[in-house]
Amino acid sequence: MRRAIATGGQLPQWMGDFLPTGACANMNDMPNPPLFIDTHVHLDYLPDAPAAVRQARSAGVGQWIVPGVRREGWAGLPALAREIPGVLFAPGLHPQAADQWNNEAATELRQLLAAENCVALGEIGLDRLLDFPAAATQEAAFRGQVQLAVAAGRPILIHCRRATARLLKILREERADRVGGVFHAFSGSRETARSALDLGFAIGFGGALTWTNARRAPDVLRALPAEAIVLETDAPDMAPQPHRTSENRPAWLPLIAGRVAAIRGWSLEETARITAENARRVLKIGI
Repeated sequence: MRRAIATGGQLPQWMGDFLPTGACANMNDMPNPPLFIDTHVHLDYLPDAPAAVRQARSAGVGQWIVPGVRREGWAGLPALAREIPGVLFAPGLHPQAADQWNNEAATELRQLLAAENCVALGEIGLDRLLDFPAAATQEAAFRGQVQLAVAAGRPILIHCRRATARLLKILREERADRVGGVFHAFSGSRETARSALDLGFAIGFGGALTWTNARRAPDVLRALPAEAIVLETDAPDMAPQPHRTSENRPAWLPLIAGRVAAIRGWSLEETARITAENARRVLKIGI
């Protein structure tokens, strides 16, 4: 059963069960109210993005990065950013849409990267769990988009499943360390995380970190330097506990933040400050 999100800065009563001990239940009661940044949320896939953002803002979220997935969705991203204050975007072709990569797509993407409120290129990468498009098609689209990002000086939002070694090799070959970015929905090892950090990437933690069967992600989180950690929801996917079987909501980012805070021994306020500073630095927000 879905539960209503409170408004006016008051966190829902149930949320207190998933926040660190001593965390304030009312954002407005905090000496310095947290301002979280959701570095990966598909607002354009939600039925009512403005309402979802209002709920998230009441929960202490202040900015949202909306990645691209397919070419036909790119045109709506700048409009969404203009319509909703705090929304930024990152156009790109997800591996599932790699077959859309061609010269025309590259030209359109190059233009979008120069647009107002565009902060990165994404989400792009490799996904060996997909039967289609073929691996070679995914690699061609990924390499071409990395080249565009580096040329434009834009950070990259990375999607990777079962293709870590190959993806890191391409990032190194194309000098992605010049722009960095975020490894979205990170599920790799400590070694992979170190390789990502060496290339200037931060590690994105989302709902999977809160799942009761999560093992690797908490271990990686404990080992990371503080400056490498950012938050994301990936809404409408990857909902956190206790909503794992529900459609994810941007307003549930504090649940993920609460889990990060508990694992790292931070307060919720510290978690908001640290992860937001990291997001602004890595994605060059406001620079």
